[in-house]
Amino acid sequence: MIINHETALKTLRRMTHEILEKNDDVANIVLVGILKKGLPIALLIRDNIKQYAGIEVPVVELDISMHRDDEKRRPATQPDFAVGNKVCILVDDVLFTGRTARAAMDAIVDLGRPKRIEFAVLIDRGHRELPIRADYVGKNAPTALDETVIVNLSGINAGVYIERIR
Repeated sequence: MIINHETALKTLRRMTHEILEKNDDVANIVLVGILKKGLPIALLIRDNIKQYAGIEVPVVELDISMHRDDEKRRPATQPDFAVGNKVCILVDDVLFTGRTARAAMDAIVDLGRPKRIEFAVLIDRGHRELPIRADYVGKNAPTALDETVIVNLSGINAGVYIERIR
């Protein structure tokens, strides 16, 4: 186990404080949870922002399947939100090669021109293939290429784990 459930929630609270420190105009933030694993983390960050700043920022689920260059393309559902002049904070569970983040940025730019795009991840495991970095990182957890990181924030076995790929 990399981090247990309690530590993961504590880490997300710290990341929320970092987001609030960097963004004076909280009402201008849109949290963009990358389908599927980024959405639960985005919702937790939204709840933390509401608790600390008293503002409920919108959360949007982003399907990036149409923008992937390393997987078979399939039609994506477009979210219905305006990105113009908004601070879009992409949220995902794990940053690995950077390809998911690149596809997510492409999907956002297809919707309009945001004021800024930031990136928040719970775990950064290294091994970039693209020059991508996260603005907000919960934990750096270097892994071997034959390992994967599993993030599970609900249920009996909640926590973040490393598993060897067979």
